This record gives sequence, C-alpha cells and structure tokens, in this order.
Amino acid sequence: MAEGSRPTLARRRRIGGDGDPEIFCADEQRAHALDLERWRALAEGVVLAEGVRGAAELSVIFVEREVIAELNESYMEKTGPTDVLAFPIDAPDVELSSTPGSVSRGPDRAPVDIGDLPLLLGDVVICPAVAAELALLVVHGVLHVLGWDHDDDPARVAMQGREVELLRRLHWSGDPPVGFRQEHSE
Repeated sequence: MAEGSRPTLARRRRIGGDGDPEIFCADEQRAHALDLERWRALAEGVVLAEGVRGAAELSVIFVEREVIAELNESYMEKTGPTDVLAFPIDAPDVELSSTPGSVSRGPDRAPVDIGDLPLLLGDVVICPAVAAELALLVVHGVLHVLGWDHDDDPARVAMQGREVELLRRLHWSGDPPVGFRQEHSE
C-alpha cells in the first residue's frame, strides 16, 4: 500500500481490553437466505487484518429494502435503498465524555483504565435485496467503520485495492470470481 493511502482514522486506538474482537451478525430480512457464520467470519477476518486486537465489538446487520431506505434518508440524506451503510463510532474516546452513560468514578474508586475497555467499532448495515456482491459489501462496510473512505480518486483506488486484497485472502482463495464488479450503490 502506498504511503498516504492509509485511512484517516488509522491513528485511532486499535487495541481493546482483555479479550478478542466480537462480531455480531443479525438477519432482520426475509428476502434472502443467509449464512450468518460465513459473513461473521469474513468481517472478523477484516477486523483482524486491519490490526484490531483485544476486546472490540462490531455489528453486521442484514435488513429489508425499506429499512435501509429509511436509514439512507435519515443519515445520508439520499432517497431510496442502498446496498450498504456503515456507522462507525465517531468518538474514539467516547468513554471519557461527561455525558450520561459515560464512565465515571466515585471518590473511593481508582481511575478507569481506558485500555481495559472494549473498542466499540460500529455497525455495518447491508440490504441483500439491493446487494450485488455480499462479500464485497461486508468488507467495504467494515473498512468504512475502521476509517477507510473513497471521497476522492486516490482514496477510492486505495480502498478498492484493500478490498480486493482482503477478499482474495479471506474469501476467494485467489482471483476474483468471473463477473465480479467492484461497485455498489453508495
């Protein structure tokens, strides 16, 4: 990978507390039969290949066309369904905030060791009814959660290169399948 092509958020904390990354998959759609373990394992492989270690949590959720259309309009201000949306946890040190739900301590407690807390990576939402290539969307969404983007040509080329590299290593066992298209409806 060329210098400067790492994601913007690569400097974020990538090591959680004691434990291993956990990937949660949920099938909340009825249009397509899914092998959730297959997609969970692929997402976990991407998380590990990107250097995440220790306790970390990521969710991959498969939804109906109507659900992703609502999310697309609410969060991306775009009309209609899309194939994948990624929702990274925006504040890497959310546990330090002084808002309700943040970690606090009383006068007789030791300070919280941030290194002991799990990393909350975010959520990837995929609509199989819109998707052309589920494996690509799992990898694409996880990379977005981990800070990759494709907002300009160099970033797009770098991200697509990383997607193919990870798919070859973790999913295809070699070259892309015949007819593979590296595009999505974002």
